[in-house]
Amino acid sequence: MSEGSDPGHGHSPAAWTAVIIMLVAFAIGTLAFWFDLPIVVWASAALLVVGAIVGKVMASMGYGVGGDKYKPRAHS
Repeated sequence: MSEGSDPGHGHSPAAWTAVIIMLVAFAIGTLAFWFDLPIVVWASAALLVVGAIVGKVMASMGYGVGGDKYKPRAHS
């Protein structure tokens, strides 16, 4: 596979930020579910949605793959 044919697969600041927020939300929600804290479970579900929204907003601001502020880096 040539270097120019890599589609990116979401290796962008927008994607990474969204995924990190969503992973934290999932971890908090899992612990809250385990400790029977329904309010925190629902708050973490809301944070999961916030993570998706943040990713979309950052992508629309140019930090997504193909955006004007995105700088692709070569894989090592």
